[in-house]
Amino acid sequence: MMTAISTRELIQSGERKTMKITITGSGNIGSALVTGLLRSGAVAPADIVLTDVNENALSAFASQGVNVTRDNREAAKSASLVVLCVKPYLVHAVIKEILPSLADDALLVSFAAGITLDQLTLSAGKRPLFRVIPNTAMAVNRSMTCVASANADAGQQQTVLDFFGLVGKAISIDESLMNAATVIASCGTAFALRYLRAAVAAGVETGFRPDVAQAMIAQTMAGAAALIAESGNHPEQEIDRVTTPKGITIKGLNEMEHAGFSSAVMKGILAAYRVFE
Repeated sequence: MMTAISTRELIQSGERKTMKITITGSGNIGSALVTGLLRSGAVAPADIVLTDVNENALSAFASQGVNVTRDNREAAKSASLVVLCVKPYLVHAVIKEILPSLADDALLVSFAAGITLDQLTLSAGKRPLFRVIPNTAMAVNRSMTCVASANADAGQQQTVLDFFGLVGKAISIDESLMNAATVIASCGTAFALRYLRAAVAAGVETGFRPDVAQAMIAQTMAGAAALIAESGNHPEQEIDRVTTPKGITIKGLNEMEHAGFSSAVMKGILAAYRVFE
């Protein structure tokens, strides 16, 4: 259950104020954020401005009442919070473009992987800055979002955590862990879905239609994750609950391990992490 927080009543610097949100870029991650915010019911479409160079990419959100424009500078004028959802190589150019329009107390959030807070400061100066890694599950309010900040006070940090709490779970981490968080929590969506795809293929071979197998496995994955998230148990504790001596579960698990399942997962995650080195 998500916390019922209205972004129109989030506290900034001790005062209640309307949150005006500008999101630059309506690609996969920007669209996921807008979709999740609208789905949460806590943000009025009129309080969101979405920008993109491609007007066609904006039309679906315009039809839902979101303000859309191709002009980043104009979009930033009334923003309380600006989220940069552009490719890393465009981040500094967009910051320089919108900087003259930004209010002094506007919070600037970057989704750009690999762009550090120090690098953001070079372009944005000593304003409240946030380096944030979410995942595309923002669209269904289930993101795992990691937040690091610079030049931000405790109230501003909480505002950003509350904001991203509307589209999932948000935690503060040290910036030194941000690259690891990118691999674990953002790339991790794809890693988990690759297991799902493989399991669906096996399910079809056992006799299920693909859509039925997918629904079954997706729910099983969601249930397994909820068991751990809500109990705090180690995964092996829950595994032990469903493995019996000479049973079918342990036979399947052992066969996966003989094929290198755990090793392959660890190698994949570490290979992705080494891209940042």
